[in-house]
Amino acid sequence: MTLVGAPYMVWAKQHARARWDLTPSNLLSCTVDDLPGARDAIELAGDNDNGYRPLIEAIASRYGVSSEQVATANGCSGANFLVFAALLGSGDEVLVERPGYDPLLAAPQVLGARVIRFDRRHEDGYRLDPSAIAAALTPRTRLIVVTNAHNPTGVVASASELDALARVAERAGIPVLVDEVYLDSAHDADGRPAVSRSPLFISTGSLTKSYGLSGLRCGWVIGTADLAERVRRVRDVVDGTGPFPAERIAALAFAHLDRLRARARAILEPNRAMVRDFLKGRPELDAADPAGGTVAFPRQRGVADAGPFVKRLLDVYDTGVVPGRFFEAPAHFRLAFGGSAETLAGGLARIGEALDQGSGIGDQGSENKPGP
Repeated sequence: MTLVGAPYMVWAKQHARARWDLTPSNLLSCTVDDLPGARDAIELAGDNDNGYRPLIEAIASRYGVSSEQVATANGCSGANFLVFAALLGSGDEVLVERPGYDPLLAAPQVLGARVIRFDRRHEDGYRLDPSAIAAALTPRTRLIVVTNAHNPTGVVASASELDALARVAERAGIPVLVDEVYLDSAHDADGRPAVSRSPLFISTGSLTKSYGLSGLRCGWVIGTADLAERVRRVRDVVDGTGPFPAERIAALAFAHLDRLRARARAILEPNRAMVRDFLKGRPELDAADPAGGTVAFPRQRGVADAGPFVKRLLDVYDTGVVPGRFFEAPAHFRLAFGGSAETLAGGLARIGEALDQGSGIGDQGSENKPGP
């Protein structure tokens, strides 16, 4: 049997950790004190056979849908997998963006589906191009998959792009999975979930990337009532239900979402500004504006593969970024800015030093050591 996996996830769990680590894409984790009442909310058992009802109702209220349209999941990756399992069978085709997040490629393959691709082009600022999606559809396409904000670039799709994609989907009769795990981190974006734009849209998300609550593994699927029911029945044979203590605290988090959003913005807005300023000052790098999410995806000009530069950052400068090869864009690297300002500033400074020492334009990763 051929093992299907997600190489990026293996690397993310096993790679050497750097002092200046810009690889984790989660928002800086909350402490218990960041969520009022968290200690008192802990209970070890309760009724959450189909998801904790107060949590489901909180998600529904937040996104303006009925509770029947919501199914809970183990994080956003768990939500995506449940949607794949509910809609795809062996031999079906699923259309996925490139560059993309590799669990979105591996999960359909685990289920026997065939993954085909459409491109979000660097030359177009990685914008979502519905015409490219329409051109890539085949008679066997059963699902379209996009991320918004885009992982790995942080580009946010416009309302007009999403509406145009809805028209493509409706003409073809094909559902669209929109992974919105980063969407709430985009301050200026239209906060409407994609599901509000078309009955063929399915929104997935979690409290992880935008709110700093990765430990709760609180994810969700929002779609039609029929789709949500299919997801719940798939979950019956995957993990049954979520941990009750986590779902109870997640429901509490929704009651304090404004507080958590303010905390997130206090972290992300100055960090994003720091990244934007850095990228503007480095002609060796070319990147789309990271308007959403916690990541940027610069391309190293003049090289086919930034891997040697990424390795040198780690070996010489104790600085970690994600090699672009994991997103099928080897000339790029992904850097995250959802952590502490100190770590980000230190990491960016060292990336700048590495570029200044000759690992920039046209350099394929020489062994020149930095100056004193």
